Amino acid sequence: MTSHLIIVESPAKAKTISRFLGKDYQVVASMGHVRDLPEKQLGFDTESFTPFYEVTKDKKKVISSIKQMIQKDTMIYLATDEDREGEAISWHLLEALGIKKNPVKRIVFHEITQTAIQEALRNPRDVDQQLVDAQQARRILDRAVGYELSPLLWKKIQGGLSAGRVQSVAVRIVVEREREIRQFIPEEYWKIKLLFQDPAFQAELAKFKGKAIRVKNQEEAEAIERNVRQGPLNIDSIEEKDSIRRPVPPFTTSTLQQEASRKLGYSVKQTMSVAQQLYEGNFEIPGYTGGLITYMRTDSVNLAQQAVQQALDVITQEYGNEYRVKSPRQFVTKTKGAQEAHEAIRPVDLSLKPAQVKAHLNDQQFKLYNLIWKRTLATQMSDAKFAQTTINILGGTDQEYLFQSKGQKLLFAGFLKVYVEGSDNPEAELETNDVLLPDIKKGDPLHLKNLLKEQLFTKPPARYTEASLVKKLESEGIGRPSTYAPTISTIMDRKYVEKTPEKKLIPTHIGEIVTDFLIQHFADIVDLGFTAKIEQDFDSIARGEKQWISVMQAFYQPFHSQIDEKQQSVRRGEVFQERKLGTDPKTGREVSVRVGRFGPMVQIGTKDDPEKPLFASVPKEKNIYDITLEESLKFFDLPKMLGKDTADEEIWVGRGRFGPYIRKGKTFYSLKNVDPLDVSLEQALEVIEQQASQPKGILHEFGDITVRKGPYGHYIKKGSNNYKIPKDQDPNTLTQELCEQIIATAPTPRKKGGRKPAAPAKS
Repeated sequence: MTSHLIIVESPAKAKTISRFLGKDYQVVASMGHVRDLPEKQLGFDTESFTPFYEVTKDKKKVISSIKQMIQKDTMIYLATDEDREGEAISWHLLEALGIKKNPVKRIVFHEITQTAIQEALRNPRDVDQQLVDAQQARRILDRAVGYELSPLLWKKIQGGLSAGRVQSVAVRIVVEREREIRQFIPEEYWKIKLLFQDPAFQAELAKFKGKAIRVKNQEEAEAIERNVRQGPLNIDSIEEKDSIRRPVPPFTTSTLQQEASRKLGYSVKQTMSVAQQLYEGNFEIPGYTGGLITYMRTDSVNLAQQAVQQALDVITQEYGNEYRVKSPRQFVTKTKGAQEAHEAIRPVDLSLKPAQVKAHLNDQQFKLYNLIWKRTLATQMSDAKFAQTTINILGGTDQEYLFQSKGQKLLFAGFLKVYVEGSDNPEAELETNDVLLPDIKKGDPLHLKNLLKEQLFTKPPARYTEASLVKKLESEGIGRPSTYAPTISTIMDRKYVEKTPEKKLIPTHIGEIVTDFLIQHFADIVDLGFTAKIEQDFDSIARGEKQWISVMQAFYQPFHSQIDEKQQSVRRGEVFQERKLGTDPKTGREVSVRVGRFGPMVQIGTKDDPEKPLFASVPKEKNIYDITLEESLKFFDLPKMLGKDTADEEIWVGRGRFGPYIRKGKTFYSLKNVDPLDVSLEQALEVIEQQASQPKGILHEFGDITVRKGPYGHYIKKGSNNYKIPKDQDPNTLTQELCEQIIATAPTPRKKGGRKPAAPAKS
C-alpha cells in the first residue's frame, strides 16, 4: 500500500525522483496538463467568467490510474513545476482527482537532486491560489481572443487562420521589420584609410576640423585624397589607457535561448527540449542520480550562495586564485515584469565538469550543458583587462583631417579564459579582437605607402532570428519564460512566419494580411504596450493585488462588442487590397497581385475590361509583397510542354497544389529545389528516371536511416523504429546529421504490442 504519493508532470522526472526515495514513496507522472477548457466551445460563462474545465480525453486513463493509487491514508504531494503553469496543474490535479479527505501538500524545487527533494518534503506548503488565478486569467483571456477573433478571420480573410494575444504581436514585430527592410533606401558613404610602412599599420579618417565626418560620395573622397596627399602627415598624440570587461549574468530562459541559437544553432523549441532533459535527468551517468541543471524557465539572474561557492572552488582548482573574484559577484534582474525569481539556470553541481559527463550525454545535451557550465563559472571569475591605444594623426594642407589607428591588447584573460558571449552582430564582435600597434611615439616620421578609398552603402536593419525575436519580446515585457518557445512555434506552425535558409524570420503574405487586418480593426490586440499591460495585470493577480475576474471584465466586454461590430461593418473585399505591379507589355493591360479565396494570384486586366482577366497562381514560396512585374508575368508560362521522350510521350512542367511537378502522361513527379520555369527537358527526364526507380514512399536514404512519406505525413525510419519529424523541420531538406539529431533527442520508441502511453498534454 502506498503511504506517500508524489505527482510530477513527466515520466523522466518521476523516474529520477523515485531514485532518491524509499519504498514508502511512489512517484507518478500526470503527463502534463490534465484539465482544460472544452475544445469546441468558448469554455467559460461570459457574465461570471466561471470556466467549464474538463478532463481531456487523453488524460482520463491517467486520472483513473492515479485515483487507484490513493488509499484513505495516502499522503499526496503535488510536485509539478515551480512556475505559475505548474501551480495551475497542481490545482487541476486536485480538482480532477476529487481529493476531499486525504492530506495534500504542495512541494517545489528548482533542481532535481536528493538534497533538493528532501528539503522540499521537509518544507511543504499549500497550493498558491494567487498563482493559479494568474494562470487562469491568462488561459481564459487567451481563449476569448482565439475563440472569438479566429472565426472572424475565417469569414473575412480565409479559413484555418487563427489569432492569439501574444502570437499576433510577435507576427506584427516580424512584419514591421520586413517592411522597414523593403522601404530602406541605402545611402552611399566612403571610408578613407592610410596605409603606412616602416612601421606597418593603418589609420582611418575620423574627423574634419574636430568634428565627426561622413564622406558621402566619390567626389568628396577624391577631394580629401588630393588634399591629404599634398599636406604633411604628423602624429598629433598617442592615447593609452587600461580598460576592463566584466562577465555577463548567468543564464535566464531568454538569454539561454539566444546564446544556444548563436553558438549552437538550436531553435528556441530545441533549446527548451534539451534543457528539460538536462533538468529532469533524462540520461544515465554511473554513480550519479538526478538532473544536471536547475529549472530552465526563469527570468532571474540570482545565484544561490552554495552555487557561488562551488564556482569559486572550481575556478581556484582549474585556473588559480588570480582568476576568481575577491568577493562573490551578484547580478540584478532588469527584465520588464520579471517574475518567478527563484534562481538563474545553472549546473546543479559545478564540480561535475562537462568532460566528465560527455560520454553519457547525447551531442545536444553535452553542448548545452557545456554552455551553461561555462557561463555560470565565468560569472565568478575576474574581469578581463585590456590595454587600449589610439594613435591620432593629422593630415591635409591645414592639418584639418584627423585619422585614427586604434589597437587593443589583452593583458589578463580573466573570465574570457572560459567564456565569451556570442553576438547577433558579427561585424561588431570583430572590433573586440586584438589589434597590435607598432611601438611608435610623437614626432616619429610616417611613411605613407597608400591611401585607400572604399565605397560602402548603409544596410537595412537585420531580420529577426528566433533568438533576437525572443529578446525583443522580453524587452517589451510581452510573454514570460514559459511562453517564448510556444509562441514562436505557433506562428511558424500557422504559416504566418517562415525561416530563410539563413535561419532568419520572414512573414508570409498571409501573415502580413492578418497583421494589417488586426492593426486596422483590433489595434489593441496587436499593440505592444497593451499586450505588456495585460502581462502586468497577470503579475498583479499573482501578487494578490488584483482579482482575476475584474481583469477579465475590463477586457472581455469591450472586446466582445468590437467583434460584433466588425462582423457587420467589415466587407471581405476590403481585406484583400490588391497591389498594382504595372502594365503587361504584350496586351497593355494592368497587372496586379492579390490574395483570393484560393490563395495568392497574379491578374492581368480588370473586371471592367472588354476581355476577361487572366489569372495565374503565385508559388507558395513567393511573397506577394516582394513580387516584381517581370517575375509575375512568368507565372503565366506554366504549365508548358518541354518536349518528348524517346517513346514520343509528352513531358510537361507545371505548378500544382503540392508544388512544382513534372508530368509524363498521367503520372506526376515531384520537382524539388528547382524553379519549374528554368527546367530543361534533360533535367525533367532525369527526375522521372530517378523517382521511378526509387522505392515508393522514400524521400531520402542515408545508410540505415530513411526519410519516408506515410499516410499521416513524413517520418524518419531507422531499423524497426519510426521517429516523428519536428514541425520546424522541412522533410525535403533533411540531412543525415539532422536525422541523427532528431533520433538522438526523440523519446524511446515503445515496444510493439505494448500499451500505448497517454499522449502529452496540449500546451
